[in-house]
Amino acid sequence: MKKNIAVIRGDGIGPEIVNEALKVLDKVAKKYGHEFNYVDADMGGCAIDKYGDPLPQHELDKCLAADSVLLGAVGGPKWDGVPGNMRPEKGLLRIRAGMGVYSNNRPAKIWKQLADASPLKPEIVEKGIDFIIVRELIGGIYFGEHKTYEEGEKISEDVMKYSESEIERIGRIGFETARKRRKKLCSVEKSNVLDTSRLWKSVMHRLAAEYPDVELSDMLVDNCAMQIVKNPAQFDVIVTENMFGDILSDEASMITGSIGMIPSSSLGATSNGLYEPIHGSAPDIAGQNKANPIGTILSAAMMLRFSFDMPKEADDIENAVSKVLDMGYRTGDIMSEGMKLTGCSEMGTLIADAI
Repeated sequence: MKKNIAVIRGDGIGPEIVNEALKVLDKVAKKYGHEFNYVDADMGGCAIDKYGDPLPQHELDKCLAADSVLLGAVGGPKWDGVPGNMRPEKGLLRIRAGMGVYSNNRPAKIWKQLADASPLKPEIVEKGIDFIIVRELIGGIYFGEHKTYEEGEKISEDVMKYSESEIERIGRIGFETARKRRKKLCSVEKSNVLDTSRLWKSVMHRLAAEYPDVELSDMLVDNCAMQIVKNPAQFDVIVTENMFGDILSDEASMITGSIGMIPSSSLGATSNGLYEPIHGSAPDIAGQNKANPIGTILSAAMMLRFSFDMPKEADDIENAVSKVLDMGYRTGDIMSEGMKLTGCSEMGTLIADAI
């Protein structure tokens, strides 16, 4: 099978971790007779340096023309002084909107080999951490009106807005995801305060009638943040709006031991998805061969599974990661006593060789 993949290497450690993911994809292609063609696209700080824009239209067009997009990381202190509408992160918002990827799916799963790395008590970890946060990605306060003005003093406003149709389409993703797992869906909002959350809750309960096999529960976002730490085993699938999902998914990643291990997928109405690790560009270790490429490698596995309908190939990558961890190899962020410290490039090679 032939697939065209737009590759956004990005900033900081982005190029290093993407290189290792491509190394693994090349091994999969060789084993199964696929052809993966890579088209480089610039986004983030590197695009600002090159074009004066965090995501020029011609670079977005490359992504829209591809079968899917693999992204490393963008941003860094080098670009802290640029105007707000030109920051590297604006490229992320623009590509999500441009590709129409309204559903971000981020697994929170602890690998048995890294159980000791979780900050949670062992008795909590033993119960299991294996849930997915389905986050609405192109609506809400991040995409609402933003303005700052003066009325005797500076005043800023950021508008959170959701329509029934926006809630319904992400709600269906939540229900369908739960249907493929343990059939439990927790809808997270702030309906005791926000009108948008009251609409969210009403739409979710209307949809529940179409999914009688899925158990729907409601939880306020502040309680959910506490429960993720107190008893993560209670969750199967969490569905929530953009800002809440941003915060909760970052929290969930930390209880698994390292953000370097967590992939994510962003999908919309087509199979052209955006796949990226959840961590940032880590400029403090860029170019030092210290980064953990596993989150990016697992993101590539998600791309094979959800966009290319290659479940066996995705399984091979995930099994290879597990094998390498069983062998005791660790990058610095997941290093523990008695393990073998390895660099970014060697980790990618070990995983590719294990396929």
